[in-house]
Amino acid sequence: MRAAIPSVLACLLLAGIGAATPVAAKPETVADWLVQSSATDWRDLDLENTLYLELPTGRVVIELASEFAPEHIRNIKALVREGFYRQLPIVRAQDNYVVQWNEPSEAPPKTLTKASRSIAAEFSVTLPSYFTFTPLPDRDGYAPKTGHVNGFAMAMDPDSKQGWLTHCYGAVGIARGNAIDSGSGTAMYVVTGHAPRHLDRNITLVGTVRQGMPLLSSLPRGEGAMGYYTSADHYTFITDIRLAADLPPAERSTLQVLRIDTPTFQGVVEALRNRGGDWYQRPAGYIELCNIAVPVREAPQS
Repeated sequence: MRAAIPSVLACLLLAGIGAATPVAAKPETVADWLVQSSATDWRDLDLENTLYLELPTGRVVIELASEFAPEHIRNIKALVREGFYRQLPIVRAQDNYVVQWNEPSEAPPKTLTKASRSIAAEFSVTLPSYFTFTPLPDRDGYAPKTGHVNGFAMAMDPDSKQGWLTHCYGAVGIARGNAIDSGSGTAMYVVTGHAPRHLDRNITLVGTVRQGMPLLSSLPRGEGAMGYYTSADHYTFITDIRLAADLPPAERSTLQVLRIDTPTFQGVVEALRNRGGDWYQRPAGYIELCNIAVPVREAPQS
């Protein structure tokens, strides 16, 4: 009897051809994506647009979005350089809302030498053609489109070509009165609660906190209306606000932000939309703009 002819599949297996090749596990979580990120996925903070808010408890790092509010940011830099914020009090800490600093009502206003106390509102800007906007796939209740530009959460209207920063956790804004040009940077706030997106396009936003939010969100709540402190004894005084570019390298914080124009960032977003791992049983398949915290890290030592 003629010996059985081995099947093609058996021959391939005997030769080691077609044997199962280990497949690298697909990243499932944000941590998985960040671990496999490359150096080019990250960018350094812009020293000319980074503020250090110095508190008795530590440093809060704020990055300014100069393309969205250039006049207000110019004025903030002037205020910084003439020492306006030195020993300015935090006068308000409203639960699930904002922390705010400004001149106390019981003290005379500071004299300004170069900065202004009134600047035209910059609630939104006309987006230039070179703007690199990374949109989110999900609908938003406050704007036709939402996404990110250069690590800042923003919204836009494709028809009018208008774009604006959004009131996500950590957003930094210019407090104002009823007049829309009554803000200039002498009074500022940081969002410390669930995103109050109803404020979008009603107040000028200038940037976002990149590090140090716990120092603000843990401040004692103001006991007065809207979280204002009723006694100066309850104030926390700002030691100073300084511009990173004005400091020697040894005094700077070395932070990097994940670039939003990378597959790694897209992976982070998708990991948040469809959370994997052993714990999640029903991934949402959806993400709101303000539920995406753009990753920030300490720059690796060279």
